[in-house]
Amino acid sequence: MNENNPLVCVIDDELSIRESLSNLLRSAGLKVQAFASAQEFLTNWPQEAPSCLVLDVRLPGISGLDLQQELRRRDAQIPIVFMTGYGDIPMSVRAMKAGAIEFLTKPFRDEDLLNAVNQAIERGRQLDQSKNKPAEDQSYAEDELRSNVRFSEIVGTSAALRQVLHEVELVAPSDATVLILGETGTGKELIARAVHERSRRREKPLIRVNCTSIPKDLFESEFFGHAKGAFTGAIRDRAGRFEAAAGGALFLDEVGEIPLELQSKLLHVLQEKSYERVGEERTRRTDVRIVAATNRDLEKEVAAGRFREDLYYRLNVFPLKMPPLRERKGDIPLLAAFFVNLVAKELGCPKPRLTRAGIETLQNYDWPGNIRELRNVIERAVIFACGGALKFDLPGNASDPTSFDRMDVNQPEPEYLTEPEIRRRERKNLLAVLQKTGWKIKGADGAAELLGVKPSTLISRIAQMGLKKPSKGPGTEQAVNFSTSA
Repeated sequence: MNENNPLVCVIDDELSIRESLSNLLRSAGLKVQAFASAQEFLTNWPQEAPSCLVLDVRLPGISGLDLQQELRRRDAQIPIVFMTGYGDIPMSVRAMKAGAIEFLTKPFRDEDLLNAVNQAIERGRQLDQSKNKPAEDQSYAEDELRSNVRFSEIVGTSAALRQVLHEVELVAPSDATVLILGETGTGKELIARAVHERSRRREKPLIRVNCTSIPKDLFESEFFGHAKGAFTGAIRDRAGRFEAAAGGALFLDEVGEIPLELQSKLLHVLQEKSYERVGEERTRRTDVRIVAATNRDLEKEVAAGRFREDLYYRLNVFPLKMPPLRERKGDIPLLAAFFVNLVAKELGCPKPRLTRAGIETLQNYDWPGNIRELRNVIERAVIFACGGALKFDLPGNASDPTSFDRMDVNQPEPEYLTEPEIRRRERKNLLAVLQKTGWKIKGADGAAELLGVKPSTLISRIAQMGLKKPSKGPGTEQAVNFSTSA
């Protein structure tokens, strides 16, 4: 075996799996080291840097996810392929979001593992190449990649959203500073990307800055860069965010979180269009467009003395107000269908069925977390649906489309219900659902699915209550033929 071949580390607590995977990987010309636990791997760190880890999610002691976090803490950028049992899928989804290359559900095919490992090794090579680039070339490459977004992801046809998109079309061709306002999870970053993509600067990078994540003592370094030796740990020259965004745009996400004492430094650059790297006297000119976003009411922040008034006016040249999801519930069916397709593709699972009952459940919830919360709810529902009908678990058990509260909205709720009243309401509710579905019992969007019961259970209840399907003739009734799809 060629000593220059990549090293793959297999970490699994089952000996038979370690041996079979090791043999498979060696047959593909790879070097392999196997470990029975994450602790053993950390204790006996390979002398040669691994090109890939094949890692089980569930391990004794330190779990696979814990090991992933430990490697990130150590800045060890080793691509990971996770192995998982079916019940571990939610954990593996989190692992993918944290940077894992792939997760394979046991049992998996040999070729699936080999393809995933080859993909991980190639990813590792790309990371190594980026490390060797000059600071100006490689800084914030990941942030720049994120700007390559498809605008089909801005989903909806509501009047509120159309108004925002119309304003995007108006302001995008100019260099005017844009301030995007809106609650958390409303899609402010997508709008920032839409502005950039429709601007004359679209061929240059859009660099995102999460203002909540920058420590106070690194603020100047992050924004303006630093010279080698400027402070402890500055081992080389480093370009700042303004330099990385040269000719393009800088997206200041959550700009309202910048500490008051540091806001003057940002204001100076916006006014003078120049800056100096930390530890360097040379003044550099900047040519960037500013797009900012916040979930705070900056006017109130100014009045409370927590945000500079002059900086606010610098940013608030062209405000865009993103509506919360509760004000555009007509977009929920489109958003839900979009996320179902997207999540099923990302998770590699069968596409589940989005029912009319499910849509009504989603539309009767107020979504305090907005679109981000909607996606999370759908992702959880897709995982549990296993390709069947989606059922949504919403906080507070959001209004069901067949609830009594909606049918008797003007009547005060009694402290308790008598048995006859319970039967009367149940009958009224069942009739309402049957009329809504045209007395369709089975199948997608049938009464049984709307009520969340088995068709046989619903048929039994209808018979017990003596309900009959009205015939087309006036004043007559007919028995329901339950042997059909009616």
